[in-house]
Amino acid sequence: MRTLALALILASPAAAETISEEIARAGLAPTEARLAALPAPTNEDLFALAGLRFLGGVEQALQLRWKTGVKADWSELPILRLPIPENPNAIPFQAADFTALIRNLDADMDASRAALIQLGDKPFALPIRVADLWFDINANGTREPGEDLAEVTGMALGGGRGFGVRVEDPVITFDTADAAWLAAYTHFLSGFASTALAYDPEPAIQRVLDSSTAIYALWGDTPPHNAMDMMFGRQVDRAAMVLHALSNTPDRTLAQDAYGHFLSMITENRRFWSLVALETDNTGEWVPNDAQVSGLGLTMPPGTGDRWQAVLADAEQLLKGEVLIPHWRFGAEAGINLKKAFEDPPAIDLVTFIQGEGLLPYAEKGPQMSMQSWRDFEDFVQGDAMLFAVFLN
Repeated sequence: MRTLALALILASPAAAETISEEIARAGLAPTEARLAALPAPTNEDLFALAGLRFLGGVEQALQLRWKTGVKADWSELPILRLPIPENPNAIPFQAADFTALIRNLDADMDASRAALIQLGDKPFALPIRVADLWFDINANGTREPGEDLAEVTGMALGGGRGFGVRVEDPVITFDTADAAWLAAYTHFLSGFASTALAYDPEPAIQRVLDSSTAIYALWGDTPPHNAMDMMFGRQVDRAAMVLHALSNTPDRTLAQDAYGHFLSMITENRRFWSLVALETDNTGEWVPNDAQVSGLGLTMPPGTGDRWQAVLADAEQLLKGEVLIPHWRFGAEAGINLKKAFEDPPAIDLVTFIQGEGLLPYAEKGPQMSMQSWRDFEDFVQGDAMLFAVFLN
């Protein structure tokens, strides 16, 4: 009985401890487990549960990267590009690790959305101190240097590149609108996961890993005559993995699943901005409206929401096939219907795609997409378009 009581005490938050303080003390996974076991969670508990599952998906990906020594130079892929401490005792990366990483990430996004669905549009206000958030990258249960959220994500809380002003110890009060923002981001990552899995990348990754092992076995003890492999070897291997995978005929069901997630991302983002527009408070805002101030110190020019919505409207038209992707061989009156490409996804052959033959099944007459909204957005945020795009989703 004494052992059971002790276990219950350790599993429960300290007296008067906030969720933010609990995360700082115990970490993402233990806090998520406690909230998931609550018989009657509050609205704040449900949002925290969704957020912790989202961040937990990132954490497990970082833990697998640390375990297998995957470096942050995978700049082509979300999460794999984030800087993490180096593991001196990493085990060799296997192709199955990538598949596990993507599947686990997708499962965590599903779990996050489940909590958000239960929450719905119910009102809540959840203060979270940014400095309390951390990833247990080496999975030892202890917070260590290099594991803070700001360090891993490179959040410019100090106003880097003119993106904002420094805020000391920022606290964000998440509310109903932010639940829609989070839902949009879970759909983005699930769309990425479904796209990656549709092309069954595991055999392609293993093929390159095996061939690289054979290549390096030829080196012997003599140093190479130049630094070409040191400078470009890893990048060439990654490009080979991607191109081999893309040459597969993709799974149609997964491609259509990705398509649904990308459309849902836009729908949730639009809902987010409609809710933000109704807010009259100005306390620790995550993404502010024109009358509010960012709790992170990010400078948001008035009209940012409208400009970003114009970009997403163009993206939605493209996804629905209402405008077409131009191709240098198809002239000014035709283009590629992206919706058709998701419905009947092709294996990607760069030669036929560049020449045009491989895209003929998706080509049709119609209005071509314009990049004007994106160019206007770039001019509006004065060169920080990609930073804002990542933040605004």
